[in-house]
Amino acid sequence: MLDNGLVMIGIILLINVVYVSFFTIRMILTLKNQRYLAAFISVFEVVIYVIGLGLVLDNLDKIQNLIAYALGYGLGVLVGMKIEEKLALGYITVNVITTDITAGLPNAIRSKGYGVTDWMASGREGQRLMMEILTSRKSESNLYETVKAMDPKAFIISHEPKAFHGGFWVKSIRR
Repeated sequence: MLDNGLVMIGIILLINVVYVSFFTIRMILTLKNQRYLAAFISVFEVVIYVIGLGLVLDNLDKIQNLIAYALGYGLGVLVGMKIEEKLALGYITVNVITTDITAGLPNAIRSKGYGVTDWMASGREGQRLMMEILTSRKSESNLYETVKAMDPKAFIISHEPKAFHGGFWVKSIRR
């Protein structure tokens, strides 16, 4: 079966897509401090890597195998990113700045289940309402849609917090 050139290309391509997808997920888990799960995934990752690299090195005389390896790597990055996007691990902090001070936005967002801390701020063109909202990454797009529906002109920016301490959210965040 491995003597067939197209089959070999397909196998190398598939192996590298799977390998790089595992690599991407392991890296993200490592960054999210999920070290045991990352270590477990790395066992499979390295086995797949060695098999794929071995196939290419055993057949270096065929340039199409090297091309399949490189294309598989690139596709693996895209697949890994898509998987991570679907997993949506962790939490984000979303900062919302609005000029709509009297609309009751913080309470409306709280009623949707989000924790909101709000305060008045000064911008170049006057008073602003500033809100800081902590949410899971899985709820990120729903939060953006909620805010945009209430104030289409709101300025929204998000970042990923590294550590949590205190507050009502900490009790529900799994470590």
